[in-house]
Order: sequence, then C-alpha cells, then structure tokens
Amino acid sequence: MLSEKQEEILEAVWTANEMDRYDTVAIRKRCPISISDDDLNVLLQLGLLSMGKGGITLTEEGKRLTEPIKRRHRLAEVLLTSVLDMKHTDMEEVACKVEHSLAPEVEESICILLGHPEICPDGKPIPKGRCCAAGSKKVDNVVISLAELKASESGRITYIKPTSHENFHQLISFGLHPGVVVTVHRQTPVFCIKFENTELAMDKDIASNIFVWRINGHNAK
Repeated sequence: MLSEKQEEILEAVWTANEMDRYDTVAIRKRCPISISDDDLNVLLQLGLLSMGKGGITLTEEGKRLTEPIKRRHRLAEVLLTSVLDMKHTDMEEVACKVEHSLAPEVEESICILLGHPEICPDGKPIPKGRCCAAGSKKVDNVVISLAELKASESGRITYIKPTSHENFHQLISFGLHPGVVVTVHRQTPVFCIKFENTELAMDKDIASNIFVWRINGHNAK
C-alpha cells in the first residue's frame, strides 16, 4: 500500500512527464507537498520510478498504479467545477483529498453522470476507465437504505442516520461505520447482515437508517 504522500509524488511525476519535464525541479513544482531525495529514492527502490540521463520517469508499474489515482483526481476536478461550481482556487485542494478516498464504484458512477469526460478543467487528458470502454450510460449503483438490499446483495456504508445518539454509537461499536462493506445474509424471519467476519441480526427499522452504496459482486471486497 502506498502512502498518500507517495501517491502525490507519483502524480507529480506523471504531470511533469506529460509536459516533457523530467527534472526534480519540475516534479517538485507540481507536487502540493515537499519532496525530499529520500522520498524519491524509496520510490526508485520500489521500482515505481526510473532515473536515467533524461531525468525521472514512471516505470510501467509506476504508471499502472498512478493512472487510476490521476483519473480520480481529474474526474473530481470536473465534478467540482461543472456540477458544484467550485472556484478553481479551491478545486485543486479538494480534488487532492477526494482522489485518495473515492471508491471504484463511486468513481465509475461519477464518470457516467458526467458523460465520460475526456479532459479536466485544465485541458489535461483524463485516463479512461472500464465504464468508458463499455460506453456505460446508466448508473446502476445508488445510495439506498440497507433494508432495501435483497439477500446476498452487498453495499458499502456511506452514512448512518441514527434515531438517537446512543443508537449511533452502538452501531459504531459493532463496527458499522462509513466505508464498511455489508452483505445481507437474510431478510426474514430476522434481518441479518454479514461484514468483516461478523454476522449481526438487527431490527429492520435500524437497517432502514443505514445508507449504503449498492455495489456489484466484483467491488464487494
């Protein structure tokens, strides 16, 4: 697993290389955080960067890992400016935060909603995703209450609307919090879910106040 700092450095290398710049000055200029020689050496040792006479470039593995990060960042930029009408000065900072936490199924749905944009607000290309190649036009994944999922269906918790403060903390203590993937084990006679090697029965009224992003089987991990 790469750290957020390492992801930011790889992104900076990607952006600099796009502009035919391979020197450390150009790379540091395009990174929102400071980069030390040690930071670069670690990524070189991991085989994600390559240093030659021409300067620093991403290896094939480095490109493979950086492409989805850059895709999420630029999709976030389009969303923030075109849909949320955010000013360009604020957009970059928010997009940097979004790129590290955007789930794949949310990323795809945003791309579909935006009509598979090919360039970001700065005119730079947005790497294509699976949904672009398929020409998807329908967003199948939506945020619904946990109670609406059928047996064997899964969802990633997005938020909880508790009936009381105590109820909210109880759910959190069970391990139910945003980001956790839950699968409905059965609807009747008792509503029962499975998550992180745990099976839990709950009142359906409680389940109706837990909202999830419905996900397909291949995204359920």
